[in-house]
Amino acid sequence: MPVFAIAAVIFILVEAAVVYAAFKFRDRGDETEPKQIHGNNKLEALWTIIPALILVGIAVPTVSAIVDLTSAPDDAVEIDVIGHQWWFEFSYPEGITTANVLVVPAGTPIDLSMTSKDVVHSFWIPRLAGKRDVIPGQYTSLYFEADEPGEYWGQCAEFCGLSHAKMSFRVRALPPAEYTAWLQAQQQPAVEPAAGSLEAQGRDIFLGRGCIACHNIKGVSEVAGEVPGAPDLTHFASRNVFAGASLSIDSDDDLRDWLANPPAVKSGSFMPNLGLSPDDITALIAYLRSLE
Repeated sequence: MPVFAIAAVIFILVEAAVVYAAFKFRDRGDETEPKQIHGNNKLEALWTIIPALILVGIAVPTVSAIVDLTSAPDDAVEIDVIGHQWWFEFSYPEGITTANVLVVPAGTPIDLSMTSKDVVHSFWIPRLAGKRDVIPGQYTSLYFEADEPGEYWGQCAEFCGLSHAKMSFRVRALPPAEYTAWLQAQQQPAVEPAAGSLEAQGRDIFLGRGCIACHNIKGVSEVAGEVPGAPDLTHFASRNVFAGASLSIDSDDDLRDWLANPPAVKSGSFMPNLGLSPDDITALIAYLRSLE
């Protein structure tokens, strides 16, 4: 606000001077030139010193605000962010790993430490914070705070390959008590489906068709090593979007299209077409939706 006030005063003075000069020194047909002031040392020194003082005055609150916006307080919630082609992975100190949906407590400072596993991405939550590059082999940080509970949309803002446009994410800000409950729920292993149920059939397909080679589900499959483009699915159904937040978990059509042929839905997807039958897909959808 102080910078805005200074800019407003300068704008008014400059516009007033322009209007005054336009009328005072307009062509009246007498072909005489106004008095020239070139070489007036006093005036030139004056209009050099005044802008310098204004810039100093603007620099003080600007630098102070930059420091405040980029320095997270000691009580900030620390979360690691990893960019993949084409989704964001979020890891919490409590041992929780999720994807596409960043859950945070509302009214609490959030300190993100970000890097990339492949190419340069850019992490951007328009309503909460500015853009910040996510770079392979380096760590960048971003500090923000969601004042009110709600869902905020985010997007990768750096072209990163075929499905860059579909590399979005959500920030879900919860009241502190709900956030604590979410943390506790996320630390639990995957729900065990009832024997003989459609969900159990889906789990067997998940284990038998190669899904466990890439995707981790706590208590069901533990992936050895790092596999690109493979989100943790332990609590898949607790999120409302998947595939870089471009598809809805609540949509049968989205889930069915994705499981039938991922590369056709999201260009360049690392998840291959597994040749699943319609019945296999139905069982897998039931199982995935049980992972709350």
